[in-house]
Amino acid sequence: MRPPSSIAHAASDTDTLWSGSPVWQRTLVNFSRAAELINLDANIIARLSRPERIMVVSIPIRSDDGKVKVYTGYRVQHNDSRGPYKGGVRFAPDVDLGEVCSLAMQMTWKTALIGLPLGGAKGGVTVDPTTLSHREVQELTRRYTTEIMPIIGPKVDIPAPDMGTNERHMAWMMDTYSAKVGHTTPDVVTGKPVSVGGSLLRREATGKGVVYNIEEACSHLGLTLSGLRFAVHGFGNVGSVAGLEMVRRGAVCVAVADVHGALVDPKGLDIQSMVAHAQTHGSLQGYGDQSMIADPREALYAPCDVLIPAAQGNVITKDNVRKLQCRVLAEAANAPTMTEADDVLNEAGVFMIPDILCNAGGVTVSYFEWVQGGMHFFWSADEIDSRLSRLLRQAFSRVVAESKRLNVTMRKASLALAIRSVDEVMRSRGLYA
Repeated sequence: MRPPSSIAHAASDTDTLWSGSPVWQRTLVNFSRAAELINLDANIIARLSRPERIMVVSIPIRSDDGKVKVYTGYRVQHNDSRGPYKGGVRFAPDVDLGEVCSLAMQMTWKTALIGLPLGGAKGGVTVDPTTLSHREVQELTRRYTTEIMPIIGPKVDIPAPDMGTNERHMAWMMDTYSAKVGHTTPDVVTGKPVSVGGSLLRREATGKGVVYNIEEACSHLGLTLSGLRFAVHGFGNVGSVAGLEMVRRGAVCVAVADVHGALVDPKGLDIQSMVAHAQTHGSLQGYGDQSMIADPREALYAPCDVLIPAAQGNVITKDNVRKLQCRVLAEAANAPTMTEADDVLNEAGVFMIPDILCNAGGVTVSYFEWVQGGMHFFWSADEIDSRLSRLLRQAFSRVVAESKRLNVTMRKASLALAIRSVDEVMRSRGLYA
């Protein structure tokens, strides 16, 4: 599906840069649907249909074999009307400009939906980090930070971890930035180790937030978590934490998948031992006596009450959506569901917890970390958990209410709320020319 002509025209002069990206088209279509729903002004549409700033950089590093390799990096800033740009940095072999633009736009909606005084941005490097040594990854991270440094800063744009990056990368980014400006600047990034100014619960935040949303969805639908069957597609930081939190509440995991394959057992899987195995061996390969199914997507098709796609985007498509057998779809990943699949799921009565709501726990605790760093005062894990739970549950209630009021899907309702919030601020601030 192509976006309406008004929105397509708003970005037409830059179409050649990213228009071919499926994930960008999906994001633009969802934006267009919500914009029409709330009768968004054409002038605001024109501004929000494209990023405010794009930086594409070359990142040369010297490999361990002595040769110089040059990688491509991106930092895209979509909108900062509500506050400094905020968004992660991903290292992945398929990162491209369209994907980063899409994720930056989604971050604008995510921060607005939760009510955080932040905007939306995203960064990335086209690289398979698993092929690099520790020294090469560090050199790549530091050079990337140096290249994008003119447009980041604690009051301008605050990066964070994403796919392929973690707290170690954020420590390198903070150290590089601090060395350049001549003083320690912990609030230039979030997702850092606690020892260098990071926040407690930041690593667990996204997975915990997913489960808080699932709890609210179950309450809304009259379901109980005890005995509830769930499947997790993607067993990284988000999927594993969400799985552990679900089991602690009495739910039963019937399927798990990582990049190497899927494990499916209707009787239930031992999540705790799987997490321990993955932490020791780096993946689920070789776990237990059960044979792993080669195709990770089989975890998506397991009969369950709740399906948690927590891997990459675009895994639920028009070609496989009818194979799903879930009651609730909790989008722990960014953009896991293609637009055509959305319509099928809605018709089938699947309750959707959209990504900008479901996986907002990470950016919420990133905001807490940023605030704590600025105050030089740190909260306890219980305080952070309580604040996180409250904000996400309140956002869920607002989305459900908006969905009922407009008689639309949860995705449209969440986007409508977020876009209306950004629109209000943009109108209040006006246009500087």
